[in-house]
Amino acid sequence: MPTATAQIISQLQRSLSRVIYGKEETIQLALIALLARGHLLIEDVPGVGKTTLAHALARSFRCTFQRIQFTSDLLPSDVIGVSVYNPESREFEFRPGPIFANVILADEINRTTPRTQSALLEAMNESQVTVDGRTHILPRPFLVVATQNPVEHHGTYPLPESQLDRFLLRIRMGYPSPETEKEILRRRAGQTRDDPVGELDAAAEAQDVLAMQEAVAQVRVDNSLMDYVLEIVARTRTAPELTLGVSPRGTLMLQRAAQARAYIDGRDFCVPDDIKHLAVPVLSHRVIPSSKGVGPAAAAKRTEWVESFLQEIVESVRVPL
Repeated sequence: MPTATAQIISQLQRSLSRVIYGKEETIQLALIALLARGHLLIEDVPGVGKTTLAHALARSFRCTFQRIQFTSDLLPSDVIGVSVYNPESREFEFRPGPIFANVILADEINRTTPRTQSALLEAMNESQVTVDGRTHILPRPFLVVATQNPVEHHGTYPLPESQLDRFLLRIRMGYPSPETEKEILRRRAGQTRDDPVGELDAAAEAQDVLAMQEAVAQVRVDNSLMDYVLEIVARTRTAPELTLGVSPRGTLMLQRAAQARAYIDGRDFCVPDDIKHLAVPVLSHRVIPSSKGVGPAAAAKRTEWVESFLQEIVESVRVPL
């Protein structure tokens, strides 16, 4: 990796760590999603920094940013835009919606209806939207960071599998350690504003991100590592504990995420640890447990069970030499 690129990545990590304290692992996963041309789903309880992370990621490089607050009355046209008739030209003109930005914060995405959720499908998969038969290309780079609260179910609409499959990673912030929470109190004690993200300066340009995304795609993946990925995925498709295994898109996403992790670590090749480290956050939202796996009593802890089961699968597959 060129020295200049390594400095940019280091600056991005430092910029995010200024507002996301004690979460180096979370910061790395967020950067992996960005550099792997993926999208990020942050699922956790309120108040742990989900929205702050999305804001900080957008402010870490010079880009356009839009926040969409998802509610039950939001319409697809409120997201992607609408064609409006111009009486002067006697033609319909397209008015772009907030989806036309480099970084989209889809806040509380599960509070809107499946119809509106589906407005994101084409955008997340193909970086474009189609309105009235005309295709409109979205800005590059393009990243959707969605948040949702898995605990509160009143007035929410669970994301369908087709939507979940378009997120490269699903992560949880988790509560900070006592030492980290004390540091948060100490740093915020003298601040007059509640939004520390506003003080961040961009550490990179949008063109820098595009160049790094291209470089990530060139990171080497040995055939033995491809077989390693395929074996992990195959076991999710045959395990009786799962009714739905990982899709081919999930297979590709795991490899792409591994390439991004290797690149962030300064390597131009992947190692088995890249795959082992990312298998759970990349694959856990792409599978569905069967009755043999999660019974009614354990339904509330479905996510934890799935992650634990996937980790067992990863540990059972022989690591290539």
